[in-house]
Amino acid sequence: MYLAMAYEAVTFAAADIPGAEPTEIPGLADPVAKLFGYGLWILVLAGAGGAGFGVYKLAVADKSRNGGGSEPFKWMGGGVATIMLAGSLITILNGIAG
Repeated sequence: MYLAMAYEAVTFAAADIPGAEPTEIPGLADPVAKLFGYGLWILVLAGAGGAGFGVYKLAVADKSRNGGGSEPFKWMGGGVATIMLAGSLITILNGIAG
């Protein structure tokens, strides 16, 4: 039941991602392959959103000496790390799928 709900949620969200058609992985069931494929693309978009939010927080941050200056960089670093991790996993899965 939970797998079906997750499958529907991911495929519904994937309709908004242009060009994100997951590659079929041999020997993997169709719902699991789609969850992997679309889920990784959604992670890339979430990482881009996190990096963008970090840039926004840096632009509107308190620039005085007592301001919390490291928080925007945490958002940007987390976003970039998410993009790199999901991108490398997409590359690995496409290499396995041939």
